[in-house]
Order: sequence, then C-alpha cells, then structure tokens
Amino acid sequence: MMKRGIDIVFAISIGLVALVPIFVSAMLFLILYRETPFYVSIRAGKQERSFKIYKLKSMRQLFDENGEALPDYMRITKFGQFLRKYSIDELPQLWNILVGDMSLVGPRPLPVAYNSLYNQRQRKRLSVKPGLTGLAQVNGRNAISWEEKFELDAQYVEQQSLKLDSKIILQTIGKVFRGADISQEDHVTVEIFQGTTK
Repeated sequence: MMKRGIDIVFAISIGLVALVPIFVSAMLFLILYRETPFYVSIRAGKQERSFKIYKLKSMRQLFDENGEALPDYMRITKFGQFLRKYSIDELPQLWNILVGDMSLVGPRPLPVAYNSLYNQRQRKRLSVKPGLTGLAQVNGRNAISWEEKFELDAQYVEQQSLKLDSKIILQTIGKVFRGADISQEDHVTVEIFQGTTK
C-alpha cells in the first residue's frame, strides 16, 4: 500500500511537470515528420495481465515495397535519438503508473509474446508490476543481454523493498542525465528476445 501511495504521488507531481516536455516533444515530432507522435503497444503486466503502454514516438512509420517495416536504424530519427538518450520518450508512462498498470520501480514491461519464452526463473518478473525503471535499468539497461536483465529482474523480485526502490530511483536520475546504456552494441535499440535454454 505504501509503494502504491508513492507511485500515485510521484505520477501526479512529476506528471504535471512532465506535461510541458511531453507536449513540446509531441508537437515537434508532428511538425517534423507529419506522423502521430505517440506510440502505443500492448505489454505484459503483473500476472501476465496485458495493458497498453504509452511512449513518445522516436521512429518513423516507414515500410518496404512488401509492406514490411524497415529496420530500426532506417526508421529512427535524430530527434528520436535525443528523446531516447534522456528517456523523454518514456514520460507518458506516468499515466500507466497513475492508473495502476505500472509502478515507479519494477521490471520493464515487455511484449506479451515474450511470456511463453521465459524460463521458470525469468517468469518471476511477471509476479510484480512492471516499472518505469528497475534494477536492470541501472545496471546496464539495453547494453546488457536479455539473460542478464532477466536475472536482475528476478533478483529485484526476491529483494524488493522501499530502500532498494529508493536506491534505484537515485541511480536512475544519474543514468538519465548521462544518457547511458540506451542501446545494445551493434543495435540502434535492442534485439528481439527469442528465448533462452538456460
């Protein structure tokens, strides 16, 4: 109950301040690229409950002659790279926190299609609400492998406490200002998870 209370207070207080960068970023993307500035995706929440996650769009909707989306490196925009570097694209998820789909701290919400690919330990990440930031995000974010991320997620579930959440929040602030670990090596963002045999 205390964690939920903190989530609500944070979502409202920071959300009011975030309205300005969200609005400005959305308008700039719309003007520059003539596309809807928001990205909506279905993600897996606590106990596999699916919900819609909201982000500021960083990539354009560009397709090849067969109607398939072009690779990420061809679709990501200069403005989008800036949004990703400082995690501005994640700010609309404050709404997800406010309505209870997410928490401030927890494993990052991932596509529903990944649910069937987790091994038993990795599935622990689905036993808590997903978060805006988490233990994996302050220990490598997208620069580490899926297996490393999911192990950190499992550790968070086992060790979760308000003290740990506070530590993660403080570390997240530093990561955001440095724009660190936003992508994997040789990838614009992160490769698709295809399961693990471990």
